[in-house]
Amino acid sequence: MSYEAKFRVWRGDDGSGELTDYTVEVNEGEVVLDIIHRLQATQAPDLAVRWNCKAGKCGSCSAEINGMPKLLCMTRMSTFDPDETVTVTPIRTFPVIRDLVTDVSFNYQKAREIPSFDPGDAEPGELRMQQVDVERSQEFRKCIECFLCQNVCHVIRDHEENKESFAGPRFLMRIGELEMHPADQADRRNIAQDDHGLGFCNITKCCTEVCPEHIKITDNALIPMKERVVGRKYDPVVWLGSKLGIVKKGQDTPSA
Repeated sequence: MSYEAKFRVWRGDDGSGELTDYTVEVNEGEVVLDIIHRLQATQAPDLAVRWNCKAGKCGSCSAEINGMPKLLCMTRMSTFDPDETVTVTPIRTFPVIRDLVTDVSFNYQKAREIPSFDPGDAEPGELRMQQVDVERSQEFRKCIECFLCQNVCHVIRDHEENKESFAGPRFLMRIGELEMHPADQADRRNIAQDDHGLGFCNITKCCTEVCPEHIKITDNALIPMKERVVGRKYDPVVWLGSKLGIVKKGQDTPSA
């Protein structure tokens, strides 16, 4: 069964733009990305949209649908009333290139600033760990880098000046992933706080709410990292142990 749906799509570039009204056919089982493609094929051949897998795994088609950050390919038309006008706009936190395509290069810049996995001096085959040891950091590997969490984080969404000193939830989660991995020998607590702005996060959980992979970003990454930073910085015993070099990664008390 098909019907005619009303769409409002943002059209423009980094200089100016406006919402444009369309009426387009919708068929049973389709998602919003299907409708955007139909618009391109029938009414707006110059409409720009970024997409790739159409399976919710590449993170390319991030947009805001009726004001809510979502993936175009994972938002079914059946969730809207047939008489409802569906408004599609680009994600707000990053500069518009054209129409629904934004410049997300900020995120790749932040990714390059994070030190990579560090096994220390271990030789191949020396490291041993149990599955339970890595389950926590494995959750964060589900991230598809749709950057919806970055988009809704008010620290950078509402304050452009914070982008230089704040990496955002996606990359603070990456730091947490490495810090919590039992085979990674680097201590990332100081860089999380001093270089990537962990202290700016006030744990509103908006990043968790929009994650299409249902990663518990706030509870499982950001809050534990805050606890580790606070323990290192304000616990006098741990602070002294770190200065003397007798507190190692993951320890809360000095070792003999």
